[in-house]
Amino acid sequence: MKVRLSYGRQGLEVELPEQAQVLLPKRLPALAQPEEAVRQALRQPIGSPPLAELVQPAHTAAIVFSDITRPTPNHILLPAILGELAAKGVPEENVTLINATGMHRFNTREDLIAMLGQEVVDRYRIVQHDARDKGQQAFLSKNARGAEIWVNGDYMRANVRILTGFVEPHIFAGYSGGGKSVLPGIAGAETIMSNHGGPMLADPKATWGQAEGNPVFEEARQVALATQPSFIVNVTLNEHKEVMGVFAGEMAQAHDAGIAFAEKAYLQSVPQRYDIVVATNMGYPADINLYQSVKGMSVAAQAVKEGGT
Repeated sequence: MKVRLSYGRQGLEVELPEQAQVLLPKRLPALAQPEEAVRQALRQPIGSPPLAELVQPAHTAAIVFSDITRPTPNHILLPAILGELAAKGVPEENVTLINATGMHRFNTREDLIAMLGQEVVDRYRIVQHDARDKGQQAFLSKNARGAEIWVNGDYMRANVRILTGFVEPHIFAGYSGGGKSVLPGIAGAETIMSNHGGPMLADPKATWGQAEGNPVFEEARQVALATQPSFIVNVTLNEHKEVMGVFAGEMAQAHDAGIAFAEKAYLQSVPQRYDIVVATNMGYPADINLYQSVKGMSVAAQAVKEGGT
């Protein structure tokens, strides 16, 4: 039996025994007009006035977007958001786009063009978040473990703060999206390492699809809310990285709506544990580097027998 796995950009075909059990992603349809769906979500948000009602022509705006390691459709989200700001008279020079690199590498100009499009890259100021440069950051407070909480200064100084991202089960944060745009996305290195440290990840609730009681998830949300984000735009994606749902508005409420959708869209029960499990990271860009490979191993660990492969 031949099975094609999501692996890299092209996929990987493997030969399996006929008796192997194959668990496939749910075949979920994409939105026919994702650009229009995003615009509608900006104008009919969850728990918030429309984005246009939150901005004035004199405002400065910061828009946080996912870096090259994430499949967030920035090329769809950012033009829609920028269009709303422009319609309210916010000049382009008042808008800063912040690449939420966390502690990842800076993205190249080619990366940015691939993610955002040539026009956006040419017209708008783009800041690559540097988690190791406290001169670029603003101090918020200390967390319960005594670690300092630092967040990108351009974001904190903006009148309007907009977060973007996508929602899916996450290896230890429960779900991506939401507060993860801030922590780790635009947080300082010490802040990230504290949130991603051994004691936090050792908590049994720091795992796939677990939001309630998950210390990593809860701290990321708490820190993000402390920065007073004005608006969030999150999406869910199918296996082809196409938009299935758009969730915009107040950060916690919109993210919760995305999580509720993701629970039904992504999570599947495994009828038993197996001797051998083959799993992937769902392809590029989720498997863009070796660090990300742990996610595929973690998925397999959920279904393999003790001592299995």
